[in-house]
Amino acid sequence: MQTFTVNEAKTQFDELIDQVQREPILITRHNSVLGVMASGQDYQAMRVFFADRLQRTLTQSAKEARSRGLTEERLKQLMADEH
Repeated sequence: MQTFTVNEAKTQFDELIDQVQREPILITRHNSVLGVMASGQDYQAMRVFFADRLQRTLTQSAKEARSRGLTEERLKQLMADEH
C-alpha cells in the first residue's frame, strides 16, 4: 500500500486521486496514520462486506440465544431491566 504524507497529498492531489483508483492510500502525519483513502468502488465493497458480516453475526447470535431458551418475553424483560 502506498503512503502519502499530508503535505504530499496536498501538493500531489491529482496523483493521489489517480493512485487511489488502483489501491487504497495511507495518509500520514509525523509517521502516524491519519486515515486511508479508498476508491468509491473499494469503499462500497467494504460497506457491503461489513454489513454482511454484521448480519451473519446477528443471525448466529439470535440462533444461539433461541437454542439456550431466550424468548421474546424474556428479552423484553431484560431490555427493560426487569430481572
